[in-house]
Amino acid sequence: MAGRSRLALRIGKNCLDFVSKRAQGTAATSANTAAVKQNHKKEKATFDWKDALNLESCLTEEEIIVRDQFRAYCQEQLMPRIKDANRYEKFDPAIMKEMGELGVLGPTIQGYGCAGLSSVGYGLITRELERVDSAYRSAMSVQSSLVMWPISAYGSEQQKEKYLRKLGKGELIGCFGLTEPNAGSNPGGMETNAKYNSKSKTFTLNGSKTWITNSPIADVFVVWAKSDVDNDRIRGFILEKGMKGLSAPKLEGKFSLRASDTGMIVMEDVEVPEENMMPHVSGLTGPFGCLNNARFGIAWGSMGAAEFCLETARQYTLDRIQFGKPLAKNQLIQKKLADMLTDISLGLFGCLQVGRLKDNGMATPEMISLLKRNNCGKALDIARLSRDMLGGNGISDEYHVIRHVMNLEAVNTYEGTHDIHALILGRAITGLQAFTSD
Repeated sequence: MAGRSRLALRIGKNCLDFVSKRAQGTAATSANTAAVKQNHKKEKATFDWKDALNLESCLTEEEIIVRDQFRAYCQEQLMPRIKDANRYEKFDPAIMKEMGELGVLGPTIQGYGCAGLSSVGYGLITRELERVDSAYRSAMSVQSSLVMWPISAYGSEQQKEKYLRKLGKGELIGCFGLTEPNAGSNPGGMETNAKYNSKSKTFTLNGSKTWITNSPIADVFVVWAKSDVDNDRIRGFILEKGMKGLSAPKLEGKFSLRASDTGMIVMEDVEVPEENMMPHVSGLTGPFGCLNNARFGIAWGSMGAAEFCLETARQYTLDRIQFGKPLAKNQLIQKKLADMLTDISLGLFGCLQVGRLKDNGMATPEMISLLKRNNCGKALDIARLSRDMLGGNGISDEYHVIRHVMNLEAVNTYEGTHDIHALILGRAITGLQAFTSD
C-alpha cells in the first residue's frame, strides 16, 4: 500500500505540475505539435491497428502526458485488484483518494485545486479507467461530472469553497440523486419534494432515489427535488451524511458494476439549510447539464472497455491452435476483428470531435446523445462478440471479458437508455417528440 501511495503521489504531482504550467507552455506545445506534424510528413505512413486512424497525432502534449501517466496507474494499481473486487462485490474507497492524488477528479474544473484539463483530456482519463472496469469509471465520473461539476456550475461561492477541494482530493465522496423507483427515463415525474420552512430557513426533503452509484459510501449527496417555493420546479440540494432522516442502503445482488457501491437515497423529513440549495439553476436544465458531461465521459470510457475486449480476443485467437492452425487465421475471425476495430476507431474520433467542440462552446446535447448511444451500443456488441470468440474461456473472469459484458449491459442503460437517446435524436431530426403519445 505504501508503494502504491508513493507512486500515485509522484504521478499526481507530475500531472498537476504540468497542468499548472499550461499558460506559459501553450506556445511551446504548439511549436512541438507543429514539429511532430512536420516529421510525420517526412516519414512514410504506416498502419498501427492499435491506433487505426492515428488519434495520437490529434492530441496535445498535455493530453498525452496525462493519459500516459494515468494509464500507468490504472494498469499497475487497479488492474491487479479488479478481479477480486468484482468477484466479491467490494469497492475500496481508498481508490478515490488515489485518484484525487493523481488530480483526475473533477479534472475539467478551473480553480479550487482542480486540474483544468480539456474535455478530450477528461475523455482520455475515462477511457483508461474503463479499460480496467466500468465500475471504477462510474465512481470517478459520478464524483467528477455529477457532483463536482454541478457545484462548480450551479453552486454558490460558499458551496464551491466548502466542497470542491475536498471532493477533488477524494477526501469526500459524492453521489448524485435523480433516478427514482417511479421515475427513470422520465425524471420530470419525480416524487421527491422540498418544502420551505420560512421560520427555520430550511427545506424539508422527502422521497427516495434508487440506482445511485456511491450512495452507500457517500459523504455528500447532490439531490434533485421539486420545490414548493418555485411552483414545483426542480432544484438541486446538497445533503451531507449524518443529516437526520437521511439513509443510503446498499443494493445487493448486482450482476453488473459489481466493483462499485450502488444504493438508494432515502429522505424522511430531512432538514436542509436553505444555503444548501444550489442557487444558479432550476428545472431539468440542472440535472440534464450534469448528465451531458457524464454521458460524454461514458462515450469515451465505453471505447476503453471495447479496446480491451478487442485486444484480448485478438491475442486469444492468435494463441489458440485448433485444427492445426491459430483461430486468427480463419476468415470469420478476421472479419469480426475488422468490424470491432472499425467501430472503435470511428467511435473514438466522434469523441475527439465533440470534445473539441465542447471546449469551444459548440457541442449540443444531441451530439452527446449520438455518441453515448452509438459507442455504448457498439462496445456492448464488441464485448459480446469477444466473449464468443474466447469460447468456453470467455465466461471465466480470469480473462476479464465476461466482466466487461456484464458491465456494459448497465452502461448501455444508465444515463439515458439506447432507445431514449434514439428518441432524442429522432426529435432533432423530425421536430416531433415521441416520448409521449400526445
